[in-house]
Amino acid sequence: METPESFLPFALPDIGPEEIEAVAESLRSGWVTTGPRARAFEEEFAAHLGVPEAVAVNSATAGLHLALEALGIGPGDLVLTTTNTFTATAEVVRYLGADIVLADIDDRTMNLSATTVRQALAELDQTAPERAARLKAMIPVHFGGQACPMEELMAIAAERGLRVVEDAAHALPCTAGGQPAGTLGDVGVFSFYATKTMTTGEGGMAVTADRDLAARMRRMRLHGINREVWDRYVARSASWYYEVVAPGFKYNLPDPAAAMGRVQLRRLSAMWNRRRTIAERYLEAFAQDPRLILPWPVRPEDVHAWHLFVVRLVRADRDRFVEGMARRGIGTSVHFIPLHLHPYWRDRYGYRPEQFPVALRSYRQSVSLPIYSRMTDGDVERVIAAVFQALDEAEE
Repeated sequence: METPESFLPFALPDIGPEEIEAVAESLRSGWVTTGPRARAFEEEFAAHLGVPEAVAVNSATAGLHLALEALGIGPGDLVLTTTNTFTATAEVVRYLGADIVLADIDDRTMNLSATTVRQALAELDQTAPERAARLKAMIPVHFGGQACPMEELMAIAAERGLRVVEDAAHALPCTAGGQPAGTLGDVGVFSFYATKTMTTGEGGMAVTADRDLAARMRRMRLHGINREVWDRYVARSASWYYEVVAPGFKYNLPDPAAAMGRVQLRRLSAMWNRRRTIAERYLEAFAQDPRLILPWPVRPEDVHAWHLFVVRLVRADRDRFVEGMARRGIGTSVHFIPLHLHPYWRDRYGYRPEQFPVALRSYRQSVSLPIYSRMTDGDVERVIAAVFQALDEAEE
């Protein structure tokens, strides 16, 4: 068994001297709130994805909220999303007084599919046609770093007149149909949380091709003020004057975080290549073990971000497996406890556990293994060895 001192955590950010110096230089400049570095980060991120507009925010949750608000989602509206996601995807709908409609997932990708979305829509049409008329938007979630089938989902959205906000928190730098995930809907929202493929500690980015949506999100991210805060402080005249044009929020990203993000963006390709190498080693090591269901391969033209490496246990008890990994000094996680199992969502909408059978089964089987760019080859081999040992102990 491994000693506690050699514990390998589930996730660690990859932060080096360049990030540290960029943050220190930002602090020395005197700009510790949103300023020129945040603006530069937006421009560089937009250029990286090939989109006209990027809006930096202090979390992906904030970005999702701003996106839905800018699209006009409000009280009485319905928004469809997956049950296999973190609560933030759905809670932002409730912030606006709207309600959610959940759909099950594809058994291979653990994402929404055209089939599961159409099933959810058919049930809504049949059981509550008056509510179906209030469905206004869809939030596909690119789970684990594999993109949803966006061409098919966008076709459904066009049929139903739905706006589309991509939850791309796991999706940098994955692609859908050869296009960057997050750039195919009305708005895409990325996360820079500490565990993501690039990080600003806390932070996020909303991207869009619609300049009016971008302008609304920029205005609402800082109290509904009609001027960028840093413009007011560097303007040569009348710098004190601004107008509040809407009751906004406090969602701006400060410059030290943006400075870190700019470095991480430059390093994104190298960090992703390391994640891909680790994923390929896992796939090779586990390919012949019938006790494991491995991540479904992406289409040849597409890229998997490898934010997560989720295995599903066919004959082993998941909780015993997790305990066995911990005893061997390996951190793991579970993604996700489906929304319909949580008390708030279950009780508000009367969901039953078996209502989304694929998500329920996947949840009971799933374990996320460590995958991050700071892992050494030795770390990877430790994980592989521990998986086989923990499987042997946990077999039912």
